[in-house]
Order: sequence, then C-alpha cells, then structure tokens
Amino acid sequence: MPQLLLFADPLERAGLTSWLEAADSDADPDGWGGCRVVGPEELQGAPQLVLWCLGSLPEPQALDAESRRLLERWHPAPLLLLLPATHPYGSDLLLQLPAQGLIEQADAESLRQAVTTLLAGGRVLAIAATRRGEEPGPSVPMGLGQWLLLSGLQQIDAELRLCLRLLDPPPVDLLPLLLLQGRVRELRLARRLLLWLWGPVSLAWGQTLDGQGGAPSTPVAPDSGSTDTPAHGVAITLRQRTAEGLWEALRGRLTEAAAADPSNNSGQMLALDGLHASRRSDLLLGLLEQFDRLRQRLLQDDPRGEQLERLWKELQPELRQQALRSMAGSYVQLPMEGRLCPVAETLLHRSSLDADDLELPDPAVMLSPLLQARPLLVDGRLVAPDEPQAVLYLELLLSNWLVRSAELISAEVLAACADWPELRRYLLRPELLATRNLERLRNQLNAQQRWTSWFERPIHLYESRRPLFRLGDGAIDCVDLTEPRDAELRQLGWVQQAVTLALEARDALGPQLRSLLKRLGDLLVVLLTQVLGRAIGLVGRGIVQGMGRSLNRS
Repeated sequence: MPQLLLFADPLERAGLTSWLEAADSDADPDGWGGCRVVGPEELQGAPQLVLWCLGSLPEPQALDAESRRLLERWHPAPLLLLLPATHPYGSDLLLQLPAQGLIEQADAESLRQAVTTLLAGGRVLAIAATRRGEEPGPSVPMGLGQWLLLSGLQQIDAELRLCLRLLDPPPVDLLPLLLLQGRVRELRLARRLLLWLWGPVSLAWGQTLDGQGGAPSTPVAPDSGSTDTPAHGVAITLRQRTAEGLWEALRGRLTEAAAADPSNNSGQMLALDGLHASRRSDLLLGLLEQFDRLRQRLLQDDPRGEQLERLWKELQPELRQQALRSMAGSYVQLPMEGRLCPVAETLLHRSSLDADDLELPDPAVMLSPLLQARPLLVDGRLVAPDEPQAVLYLELLLSNWLVRSAELISAEVLAACADWPELRRYLLRPELLATRNLERLRNQLNAQQRWTSWFERPIHLYESRRPLFRLGDGAIDCVDLTEPRDAELRQLGWVQQAVTLALEARDALGPQLRSLLKRLGDLLVVLLTQVLGRAIGLVGRGIVQGMGRSLNRS
C-alpha cells in the first residue's frame, strides 16, 4: 500500500484516516484499495503523497511559502491541499499555488479519486464557485465620463427591466404591445450609444436582460495570455501530466459544456443561435471531434514553426466540411423542388467554408502545448502546460476556436435554409420557420458584421484588444485578451484607418478640450459672482436705499 504523509489536527486526522485506510468490500463498494496514512513521527522511508489539511488558515504568502517548503522537503512526492468551505483565499492565489492537488470541502469519494489521480502522476483542482478573500481595490475618484456612463446605464437598465416585465406576458392589445416593443428598442440603442460615447465597454456590467444584451467584456493583463480568473467554480483533473493527458482533460470539459446547450451571453448576436438546440450541440461536438483527428494528424507529421501554421490553415476548410457533414447527417435526405436531395452534400456544395477568421489568435500558442507539451506565457509567467492557469488559458483559446468555427458554418447554413424551406424544420429553431423571421435574422447578422468590420475591429486593433469567446457553465460569453496588434493595424483600409484616426484625435484633443471647458467654467464663475453678482447687489442696495428714503419722507 502507498504511504501517505498527513498533516492535520487530531480530530481531522482521525476522519481522514478512516476515509483513506483500507476498507472491507462491504463498506467499500468502489474497490478502494486503501493507503497507509502516517504522521511525521510514524513515517518509514519516503512518502508517496503528502496531504496537508488546513485547520488554522495561514496568510496567503505563508501558505504559498509553506507549500513550496513541503514540496522541496518531500520531493518527488506530490502535495495535496484540503481547504475548508469557509477559507479567506481568492481564486487567483489558489490557481498559483505550487501544489499538484487542491480540493475545497472534500468528501470521501472526491478525496479517494484525488489521491488515486495524484499517485498516478496527474493533477487535481476543485475550487468552489464563490470568490473569497478578494479585497476591493483602492478607491479611485470617479471622473465625469464614468459618472455619466454608470448613472445612464442604471437608468436605462431599470427602464428596460420594467418594459420587459410588462412584456411577459405580452399585452393583448396591439397598441400597448407596439409601444413597449418600440421602447425596448429605443433603450437598447440608447445603451449602445452611451457605451460608444463614454466607453470603454468594460465599465458596463450585469447579465443579459433579454438574451440579446450582453455581459461586459473582462479586461485582462497585457501579456500574451491570461486565464481571466473565473467567477464560476473550477474542477480540473489531469490523469497524466503530458500533452495527451492535457488534451483529454480539455476535451472532457468542452464536451460537457457543448452538450449542455449553452446560451448566448456574449453581448452580440450569433448565427449559432439560429440553429436548433440539438443541432447546435452536434455542431460543437463535431468540431471538437474533428480537432481531435486534426491533432492526431499533426502528431504524425510533426510540423514546426511556419509549417505548423500553414498546415493548420490548409486543413481548416476540410475540418469545417466534416463538422458540417457530422451535424447534418451523412444519410439524411429531404425534398427540394419535388425530389429528394442529400442534406450534407447539398449544404457542402452551396457553402463556402474556406474563409479566414482574422480575429483568431496565433494557432501555435494553442497547438504547441497540445502537441509537444511546451510551456506557454500566462500573465507574464512562463508556466508548464499542466498548471491550472495554463489549462484555463488553453481552454479559452480552444473554446474561442470552436465558437468562431461554428459561427462560420452556421452562417452558411442560414443562407442555405433561405433557399430551401424544407431544411428549416430539420436544422433551425421553430421561430425561424417563417421567412420573415429568418430574413430579419440574416439582415441583422449582416449589419452586425459590417459594423464590426468597419468600426469595432479598428477600435480593437488600436486598443490592442482581441475579443475571445468562452464556452462554459451553460453559456457562451466574451472576454478581451490584450496583446500587441500593430501588424494588423497597418493592414487596415482607409475607412478603418479613419476610425483609428478619430480615436487618436479624441485622445489628443480630449485633455485640451477638458482644460478649455474648465477655464471657461472658471471664467463663467468669475463673471457670475464678481461682475454680475456685484452689479445685482449694487442695484438691489440702491432700490432698498430709495425705498427707505421714501418711507422716511412719508
């Protein structure tokens, strides 16, 4: 039996020992073989695992330092930390701890699984959803723009909630219904205008009110990668600390997220929302399966550097075609103009899936850890790919590729359904069976794409931001990755460059304009108080004196 070195209070040690010691077959239906749990005074030889159950909670710096000392003292034994439910540590600190295993509020089953995984050379991380110990930052004086933005958003959101509450259920009379719908559209446009005038968008907040408004983008550190500490819980289990084990862990997490029919919390309209819920999950799972096959092919060819990027781009159209075939079904036939046509082949014939997505980051950052288990840069630190922060960052890159590839395929499917009415019942949501609804969705998507290409993308390039889609927790949201994009900025057309010039002019003239307005305000105060105020005072004093003289004469 493996020898496990336990550091815990006496009462907790008794409970943990009863969980981990060998049990009979009747009390242990899962076949747990058991461990030999010992204290420092009972240790014989080197332990296979060090378990530290935190009874008294040290300071964050002391916790990190003590964890490193335990790893150095008992190397190469892995370290497993057990935290109580009410600990004061934030998720940022927990993700950076050097321990190979970390569990909050463990039970017997999760503890045994964690011990088995760590003894086999893997990693385990399970932290709760709530953020603890995150002290608020220093208070910063709020400027005029921030105050106008926040107060305006509060008023708009309150009015929008009221209108949506009145629309659920919708009024029976036509006139109140049209008035409320028009008011909702007016408030959404006002919110967009307010964000555009007083941005950045990161100052907005909150979840979607109606499924179309969006949660804010989360700014991250200005490095080549960031995990963007999640507000939800994290549960990562790496069976092996290799490229294969890393891919299996990521594949399992993304498969679970894709099969859960994720909703759209990205803050923008997605063509993926037009698909039926089952087809949406099939498309994401199909892309994930094709990525696995592409990874196996790249492992065989073993390309490096520019060859890897070139091969990746060349295989993207084929990968999308196979995912579309998997989603539509290879043997499904539907009537079209009086004859049966294979759905998959017809869609592939009518679709153009070889377009390049300019918003995708460098594929080598995502592929190198998954192929050769190379370290990557996260938050300014070069970390191993099996570290929790690296796993979350790779998951972000991979989910962004999944959603963007699914968006490109879904747009082609919507275009094909416009000319093939029988296909709508098979692939689209019931609301899009009507021609008007489908055409309205396509027009809105096209308008959003033009707006993004002409205005939003130049702003993102100028601000060195890259929006990434994140798939998880039953929703698709959007975060911002900050990285230099000067090469892409120089390749913009004249319309997009005019947008960046307008931003630069705003940044250059903004301080001078604010200074001018301040001086004009000071001058106005002087005029009102020193000149006009004194003149009014003199006139009033003369009137009072005149009234006093007339009263004395009478």
